[in-house]
Formats: sequence, C-alpha cells, structure tokens
Amino acid sequence: MADPDRHPPLSVDELRRLVAAGETDTVVLAFTDMQGRLQGKRFAARFFLDEVLAHGTEGCNYLLAVDAEMNTVDGYEMSSWERGYGDFALHGDPATLRRVPWTPGTALMTADLAWHDGSPVAASPRQILRRQLDRLAARGWTAYAGTELEFMLFEDSYEQAWDGGYRGLTPANRYNVDYSVLGTGRVEPLLRRIRNEMGGAGMTVESAKGECNLGQHEIAFRYADALTTCDQHALYKTGAKEIAAQEGRALTFMAKYDEREGNSCHIHLSLRDADGRPVLADDTAPYGMSAVMRHFLAGQLAALPDLTLLYAPNINSYKRFQPGSFAPTAVAWGPDNRTCALRVVGHGPSHRLENRVPGGDVNPYLAVAGMIAAGLHGVDEKLELPEPCTGNAYTAGAARVPATLRDAADRWRASPLARDAFGEEVVRHYAHMARVEQQAYDAAVTDWERYRSFERM
Repeated sequence: MADPDRHPPLSVDELRRLVAAGETDTVVLAFTDMQGRLQGKRFAARFFLDEVLAHGTEGCNYLLAVDAEMNTVDGYEMSSWERGYGDFALHGDPATLRRVPWTPGTALMTADLAWHDGSPVAASPRQILRRQLDRLAARGWTAYAGTELEFMLFEDSYEQAWDGGYRGLTPANRYNVDYSVLGTGRVEPLLRRIRNEMGGAGMTVESAKGECNLGQHEIAFRYADALTTCDQHALYKTGAKEIAAQEGRALTFMAKYDEREGNSCHIHLSLRDADGRPVLADDTAPYGMSAVMRHFLAGQLAALPDLTLLYAPNINSYKRFQPGSFAPTAVAWGPDNRTCALRVVGHGPSHRLENRVPGGDVNPYLAVAGMIAAGLHGVDEKLELPEPCTGNAYTAGAARVPATLRDAADRWRASPLARDAFGEEVVRHYAHMARVEQQAYDAAVTDWERYRSFERM
C-alpha cells in the first residue's frame, strides 16, 4: 500500500541489513487510533521481515471503539459484544519505515487498517485522510501540510503526576519564556535530545522555541506531503513523551492544562499541481491568492462550524477558545492575523493557509482531512470569500467557533457537508465518539464543584 512518490526514511533492504548485523531486533507496527495515539505490536525483527511485512497482523477491532481510557463502550457499529469483538488487519506501509532512536534496536512502520475481505476500515483516521487525498489527486493536486505542536514540560515524572492527581506539578520554567533563548536554554538538554532523535527517525527538524505558559515549548518540523506529516506528527507525540519519561519528566499536549495559554496545534496547508506548481498562490492578485485559494479559503469558513469536531475532539479542547488567548473564537480570516481562526501567510510557493483552531490534542489525520474537505466544498460551490479581518477578530462581531463539544457534535451530526465528504459511517462513528466523551464528562463530579459546594452550599 506504499505510495510510489514517498520515500521511506529506512528502506526494507536497509532494515534487513541492520537485522542481520544484530543492530535492530524489534519492529513496531502501529496505527493511529481515534484519539490520535499509536496502537499496535512489537515484533521480533526477523519474524516481522519473514511474515508480518508481507501478510500483516491482526488487532482487536475495539481499538477504534473505546474511550480515552480504553474502556469498551456500547453504540459503535463496527465493534461490540454482539459482533464478538473480532479483529481487523494491520498492513504496514513500507514508505513509513524508520528507526526509533530513543528505543535501542528498534524500527517502526505505520499501518493501514483493513477488514478481512481487504476492504479499508472507513472510520480509521488514516483512511479518512487517504480518501480526501484521493479527491485532490483526481484534480491533479497534492496537499502539503505542517503541524505546529506545543507542549508543557514538568519536572515531575508521569508516575508522580498520576499519584498526585496531576496537582501541584512543577513546570520546567517558572515564567513566560516565549522566544526566550535563556528560557529554552534551561531545558535544552531535553529539547536537544528530542530534536536530534526525531531527526534520527527521519524527520526534518526546524527549530525549538519557548512559549507563553509556564514550561511551554514548541518543536517545529519541516512541512511534507499531508500523509507524511500526519504520520510524523503521531510518532513525534509518542516519542516526545517516551523521551521525557526516560529523563524522569512529563510533558503534555493537552489543549488546556490550566487557566493560562493552552497548547495549540496550528496546521498549515498548501496545494501543488502535477508539475509541482503552487495552486493557491498568485502574486499578481490581492493578498497573493489565486482564484482557487479564494474559493478554498471560503470553504474553510463555511464548513468550520460543521467540522470543528475534527479540529477540537475533546471536552478540554474548547477551554482554549478564550478571547485574547491567541486561540481563536471568531470564524474569520485575515492576512497574517493571529486573532482569526484562519490566517493567510507566506508568498509565492510558500503561500498557504493556517488553521489556528486545533489544539495539541488534535488527531492530525482528521483535522487535515477536514481542511481538504472544506476547501473542496468551497471550490466545487465556487464560494465567495468575504473581506478579511485586519483588526481584532475577538471583537469584530464575526460568527463564533462552537464553544463546547456538545455544540460541535450537534453541528457535525446534522451536517450534509460532512456526510457528502466523509460518508454516513464516518459521521455516525465520530458523532458517537463525541457522545461518549460528553456523557462521561456530564457524569463526573469535579474538584471545582467540591471546592464551591462542600461547605458553602
């Protein structure tokens, strides 16, 4: 299932040589689940090469039908007690084979999911993105994407954080270190290790910088074709946590850890034609936007309320959307305007749009698929782009990004656009995921309630 124009960081022949030399003994075969996490198996490398590479392996299909705590939940069509919780197949994509430098002797390959008759698992996030990429390819277009993930780093280990109920954690920086060289220097040994070992895994690292919240940082990677970017995004989140754990620290990508600035994941997207020319750029037009980009961006605005569930998939995601927080509240676009949900940046071949709605908890495959579907809606319907917001979008009176998971799920569930782009099965599957999350939250009793009510109510 490899794509002919994508080249692996590690070839199968190179892996065979590493295994024969005793340098690699383990291969991880993993896919990304609904929550954006890697799930799979570790194989003895020789067995992987002899058997799994050609034939794949199996995994319980409940892996796309559980909540964040891996509890089985009722209501999913693909997987249930009534259906016996059977298997689906994991087939590795050789274009994703890479070393895992932070785990000795280990390589990793990303898998696609299929049913036993060979048909793809429609609700798999990677398959959802592949379908949208196929829609672009039918027009001779290729999507390129970059994701900018922020995280918060703590001096406590994950076990200490758990045992303490995630209260009283010590941030790695005690004050705002946005762009501060001193601030990043205080934690450079860990940042350097993450950068270098991600580079060793075949990713092109650009930079690291401090951010606004206490202990908050961002490591940026060079853009790539959309599928490669999403594969790397999922591996980076897992790898960064594993490296932090090895150093006795913890980091989190959760969208909103506290009342200060949240962790964002701004997603940059551009298109190229079959000759590699930029589709969205026209330096002779206003704001450097081609006619296609005007329609494509208009589609983002029109579809954003219906597709917010793909950009903000959790209860906590919506805590980011606060005025003046650099997280958007307004369904608006602007040239180089960070107060808008959609920002237009770059020029010439680098001309692109930036979606500022997603947080660090986003599933990249779903978010990029949503952006492509929204853009194609705008192109197909020839939607007209409204005037840009050049001031403060927080106070501009624009329509608001859905404020809660409940609101976003209602829009998604009722959306003809979502059904046309993704199909009924996908809409029902992810509407149920949101319903499960909402019901769990509605049933929880929080510390906030106890502090306000235990004695004083």
